[in-house]
Amino acid sequence: MIYLDNAATTRPLKKAVADATRAINELYYNPSALYAGGIQTHKEISKAREELISLIADERFELLFASCGTEADNQALFGCVGRGNFVTTEGEHAAVYECAKELKRRGTDVRFASLNRDGSVKVEELLRLVDEHTSLVSVIHVNNETGAVNPIAQIAEKVKKKNARALFMSDGVQAFGKIPVHLSGNIDLYSVSAHKIGALKGTGALYKRKNLNLSPYLFGGGQEGGKRSGTENVFGILAFASAAKQTFSSLKENGARIARYREMFYEKLDKSVFSRISPQEGTPYILTVAARGLRGETLVRMLSDNGVYAGTGSACSSKKPYSRVIEACGVEKELLNGVLRFSFSQETEEREIQEGADIVNRVVKEYYGRMG
Repeated sequence: MIYLDNAATTRPLKKAVADATRAINELYYNPSALYAGGIQTHKEISKAREELISLIADERFELLFASCGTEADNQALFGCVGRGNFVTTEGEHAAVYECAKELKRRGTDVRFASLNRDGSVKVEELLRLVDEHTSLVSVIHVNNETGAVNPIAQIAEKVKKKNARALFMSDGVQAFGKIPVHLSGNIDLYSVSAHKIGALKGTGALYKRKNLNLSPYLFGGGQEGGKRSGTENVFGILAFASAAKQTFSSLKENGARIARYREMFYEKLDKSVFSRISPQEGTPYILTVAARGLRGETLVRMLSDNGVYAGTGSACSSKKPYSRVIEACGVEKELLNGVLRFSFSQETEEREIQEGADIVNRVVKEYYGRMG
């Protein structure tokens, strides 16, 4: 099997699982307990927290653990959007986009900026939507369906110049551990997810500027400084920190290698069939194409039968007939149904690239043959 759907989830790194396994055997105590085992477990969580902060931020930030990137997004939006308006983009992940729709239903003035062809936001349009009443602006860092990278540091700076009181948030799930990231002082909130970088499902985090007043999303025992109640997922947190350290230690080398693999894969695809949607300057880890006159869902099933796992876009919105994000990019209607997203990880091998592209071309020919 050749796995090329890593933007949906990655295979856990062996070292990350091994490093966290002692949480089951040795650190099974409740981190809030006052006896020695609980105190030691709490210390391990604090160490993991500080390690994750140091990878992309500085002492101006703190980190709240969550169950996933979706929860982190929800906490940021529902905890910070106040009176006034909320500005975001048409290219957001469902975890932000659906929150925006709910906020609108509750009476918030929600404003959506449109997209460029590659899935990046039209920055000048976004800035025109920001005014003195804007409470929060949210711009995805890496578009999870096209791989386009939004320059969030520059966008945040321009937002703050227009309204210094507006908060700036970014969903960094597809950026963290894949492209260089450093949170500037103009970025207030940044969400990440463990299972996108070789850790485990069930763990995410929200980077938060320390002096930012964030309302709790979950109430209970007062964990995470009272901002996110619930007994901590010790195993998931330790696996997350381990995978992140391993990933960031070779971030530049992996990025260069995967970028080469991505272009190698695209060059082998049949250009009479596939049109490229992903920009070359986007994340190395995503290649989205569209097959004219074919159905992406059918291609995914046929590829699976032939040993290649790929996706049609965001796994969190796979029930849609076609992607609202790709449609917002202005992709022609005859291509919308034929979208395929191939996504890679630090463990992707050149052999998988070569063999995978050959299988894709062969399956496409078979598909056309069935159509007669």
